[in-house]
Amino acid sequence: MLDDVIKAYNEAVLDTDRTRALQIVSDAVAQGVSPEDIVFKVVIPGLDLMVKALSEGFDTNLAQHFMTSQIAANVTEKMLELFQSPPEIIGHVVIGSAVGDLHTLGKRIVIGCLKAQMIEVIDLGVNVPAERFVSEALAHNAQVIGVSAMMVHTARGENGAIKVRRLLKEQGLEHKIKLVVGGAPFRYDPELYKVVQADAWAENGVSALKVIMDCIQEVKNNDHEHG
Repeated sequence: MLDDVIKAYNEAVLDTDRTRALQIVSDAVAQGVSPEDIVFKVVIPGLDLMVKALSEGFDTNLAQHFMTSQIAANVTEKMLELFQSPPEIIGHVVIGSAVGDLHTLGKRIVIGCLKAQMIEVIDLGVNVPAERFVSEALAHNAQVIGVSAMMVHTARGENGAIKVRRLLKEQGLEHKIKLVVGGAPFRYDPELYKVVQADAWAENGVSALKVIMDCIQEVKNNDHEHG
């Protein structure tokens, strides 16, 4: 039966039909499929399929990828409410667009992918000052600050990632909080993340997931060493 659910869900997602995707999973739950199975055997593998199609240049585009990750995040949130015991959140991330930057699409894809993988995301929105990135990261015990910038001047700007790095240094937080950047300028210039002193950069929502999970792990390992 799970195979039928997976097939129907993936078809709904490819058609970016959120209502149908939600209907399919709630019917499946009504018929006895566990919410845990929906998340870990249907939603996450479905996201992986989409990612693979995107990276191999199949007939999927960014808008479709965006919708898929949104559907995945929606379904996951609905299912989480039904979990027998709350799933363990594996990490915390604060994310936002740099000062002067009002773009949200890339950031929202990243958030969808992260939420589906049990990473708690605090979305600070757009035009976020460096000080706020750092204070919110501290307030939420976040292991990663994600700074999104879609324009070269906001990516390189004195008040963007560069300033976040300076504040982390000044406050002695560099082993506790990793800085990850993303957005078009970093794709055009893969060395740019070093210029702005980020720990890593991500090309898209999917690679962001891997990069951010690695950073969370690294911070947790640091904690063991320092703790």
